[in-house]
Amino acid sequence: MRVLVAMSGGVDSSVAAALLVDQGHDVIGATMKLFCYGDSVPDRPCCSLDSITDAKLVAHKLGIPHYVLNLEDRFGHDVIDNFVAEYARGRTPIPCVRCNSFTKFRDFLYHADALDCDAIATGHYAVAKDGALFRGRDRQKDQSYFLWGIDRAVVSRMLTPVGELTKAETRAAARKLALGTAEKPESVEICFVPDNNYVAVLEQRLPADAPALAPGPLVTTSGEVIGVHEGFARYTIGQRRGLPGGQAEPLYVVAIRPATREVVVGHSLELLGHSVSLAEVNWLAEPLAPGDPVWVQCRYRARAVPGTVAALGPADGTLMLRLAEPVRAIAPGQSGVLYDAGERLLGGGVIR
Repeated sequence: MRVLVAMSGGVDSSVAAALLVDQGHDVIGATMKLFCYGDSVPDRPCCSLDSITDAKLVAHKLGIPHYVLNLEDRFGHDVIDNFVAEYARGRTPIPCVRCNSFTKFRDFLYHADALDCDAIATGHYAVAKDGALFRGRDRQKDQSYFLWGIDRAVVSRMLTPVGELTKAETRAAARKLALGTAEKPESVEICFVPDNNYVAVLEQRLPADAPALAPGPLVTTSGEVIGVHEGFARYTIGQRRGLPGGQAEPLYVVAIRPATREVVVGHSLELLGHSVSLAEVNWLAEPLAPGDPVWVQCRYRARAVPGTVAALGPADGTLMLRLAEPVRAIAPGQSGVLYDAGERLLGGGVIR
């Protein structure tokens, strides 16, 4: 097949391209330029000018063509603007989910079609097989959680060459092929956030008088005011850092009320939830019905727990789930991702 490979400049996508070449496919490499690389964005393992160079050097070594796709406008609208708007609403977004749902698959597929490619490939640790997506073999690196929002029709055209590998095996393959990215460190930060300081991005893009960055009361779940915060956008559900001490038990953020600018704090047990409501639900398999069992994962590093579909909102794309085990720190704006017992990715939605 002719395959367009998304090459970020990291080791995973480099090995993905190399494996496809080794399998005899007609491979084309492409790196997505997602935002303006200015002085405020330091060099990092992906999404930098150096990364474009690294991807180009790997493509040259593999003997495949390489293109740079300018997706800055679409990424700015679909990912960065959404990121800012969500924090302004007192929510905690996941830009990687938006990037995968729109930029890396929808917009990338458009370019694949323009190049007459049969398939697209990425370096994600997930397994695309027979028109379905499954968790990656390396459970510590599994990235299926971030893929629930892609179009179902795209899955049948996806290739995930490193999904069956562990990270150690991927690096070993890169060393064997003498790829320049073999020892490159992983990217663990949000690509457009300098120094992992997301508040600086909000301060740059929100009005000076934005309520999300204005002082407001810190209140307990019983309504007692115990302090003042410097903007509710600086907090997320489950956060402990930055809260007053001197209590018999540690305090955590248990709710954010944008209308009153209140950050509500409570104790650990008050973070536990037994149900979750999802909006913007997207299915990568046949939709579930009320009463159906499902496994639910509410944060990337969290463990999936068994649950049951409580109700569907077919008109507004919502889903209510009952959880068989309590889940800690269910945060609006994060993703609730659904799996079956065989670890197939069924779909997901944004936590309300």
